[in-house]
Amino acid sequence: MSSSSIEEIVQDCLAVRVRLIARAVTALYDGALDGHGVTIAQLNLLAALGRIGPCPPATLGATLQLERSTVSRNLGLLMRHGWIEACSSDAKGVREVAITPAGRAKIESVVPAWRRAQEQAAELLGTAGVLAMQEMAADLGYPPTR
Repeated sequence: MSSSSIEEIVQDCLAVRVRLIARAVTALYDGALDGHGVTIAQLNLLAALGRIGPCPPATLGATLQLERSTVSRNLGLLMRHGWIEACSSDAKGVREVAITPAGRAKIESVVPAWRRAQEQAAELLGTAGVLAMQEMAADLGYPPTR
């Protein structure tokens, strides 16, 4: 690889920049949620499920663009805490998951910490960055519809 190729990647790669920003923002939220027994990834899975309603895990994965193993691992943890439950909704017994009252209560209990992280993330990204993130996420189908 020529040094010009290296420089091109280092100077221009959008993927590395998005990943750096994502890690910085995730750290803000996870730091704020520390001690609440939930990560920002798990909280967003729980909130998406609360918004969508009972659905197969694959629907949550598609909504949040998560790999099957990530969804499975996080749903298992949320289930162990009693924040979601498994249910079947049709004759084929297709497994669906639903948020529980305890899950809704968990969301409510972490909102003050989440709001603090939200303010810090908005400060880090700036107004233009926040608007750009919201627009890009909307183009990818987020937030989910019911």
